[in-house]
Amino acid sequence: MSLLGLLVWIIVGIIVGAIAKAIYPGHQRGGWVSALILGIIGSFIGGTLATLITTGSLAITTTGLNILGIILAVVGALIAIFIWQQVSKSA
Repeated sequence: MSLLGLLVWIIVGIIVGAIAKAIYPGHQRGGWVSALILGIIGSFIGGTLATLITTGSLAITTTGLNILGIILAVVGALIAIFIWQQVSKSA
C-alpha cells in the first residue's frame, strides 16, 4: 500500500463518515468524532472491496478511488456505524 493511497482513503473516510452520519437514521452514540473514525474504517473496507472488484487484488491503491469505491465506502461506514451502535448499546 502506498502512502498516497493511504492518505487518500483517510481523507475520503472523513468525508464518507460525515455522509454516513447524515444518512444513518436516529441518534448515534459517540458524536461526530466516532462517526469520522468509523467513516475511515468504512472507507478502508469499501476501498478494499472496490479494488478487489475492479482489479482482483486486495492491495488498497488510488485506483480504487472511483464512484464504486466511494459508494462502497459509504456502505462500509454505515455498516461500521451500525455495528458500533450494537456494541455500545450492549456495553
